[in-house]
Amino acid sequence: MSGSWGCPHELNDLCSKVNNLPCDPGMKGCVLYGRFVFAKDEKNERLRQKRACSGASDASPDPGASRGVEE
Repeated sequence: MSGSWGCPHELNDLCSKVNNLPCDPGMKGCVLYGRFVFAKDEKNERLRQKRACSGASDASPDPGASRGVEE
């Protein structure tokens, strides 16, 4: 994994939190899932669901709203 952030669950490019699957930040089960805006739109599905349930007027993620993780 490149960048300035390192996940404590990533060991040898595998996620120890998600059944030792290859680390893919934002995948279902990841600590980042549904909490940040990602460059890949399919990873933002949970965030859209959370915003829709909370009654937010715009259910689509706003890339400028939070500091997202990009690949």
